[in-house]
Amino acid sequence: MSVKHSLLAVLADGDRYGYQLRAEFEERTGATWPLNIGQVYTTLSRLERDGLVEPAGQDAANHVFYRITDAGRDELFSWFARPVTRAERPRDELAVKLALAVTVAGVDVAAIVHAQRKHALAALQDFTRVKARLDPDELAASLVLESMIFQSEAEIRWLDHVEARVLRHAREGRTLPVGRPDAAAAAGGGGPDSESNASTTGATSSNSSTSSAGATPAAATWEGKTI
Repeated sequence: MSVKHSLLAVLADGDRYGYQLRAEFEERTGATWPLNIGQVYTTLSRLERDGLVEPAGQDAANHVFYRITDAGRDELFSWFARPVTRAERPRDELAVKLALAVTVAGVDVAAIVHAQRKHALAALQDFTRVKARLDPDELAASLVLESMIFQSEAEIRWLDHVEARVLRHAREGRTLPVGRPDAAAAAGGGGPDSESNASTTGATSSNSSTSSAGATPAAATWEGKTI
């Protein structure tokens, strides 16, 4: 999220001081991304340094107001015109976590998927409940909440996909190409894992057939079975 452009967007409607900017941003976005007031003032200082905002006087309580400059308005509308690229978004920690989980010996991948699905379902229910309480005129907040609802639904569908893929991987008796002998040894070695695969499928893959000394055992488990 661009705090810089968010503040410029609020200032485009009129002069504000820091607490007003934070309150209005949270109102417009349904309080889904609370802003730290320190972050607001730090960003205002940078915007002023870059000539995108300027001081606009004080009130009786010594609140310093800011107004957007012509350069700031140009920057704001340039931001609106640009698509948000994948590179600008934060890394998908969940995808990275699961990608690593299936490569680390002793990790219960099923437990990770089940816990994440439970969390996503709870979040989906919360977002839906908050959206139901919105006034029909609160379009901005409604759009943000709908985005989060769609993201939660997509995450749940992806977790279902992960579950199916990992289970198929286990049923086919495959082991992963990535593994660390030291981590596997700490988790109990490769012998039992290889036996588990063989007993489940009745056949051995090219990977699981290398269960002799020095082989890299399977990296993770799904409900007790080697992936």
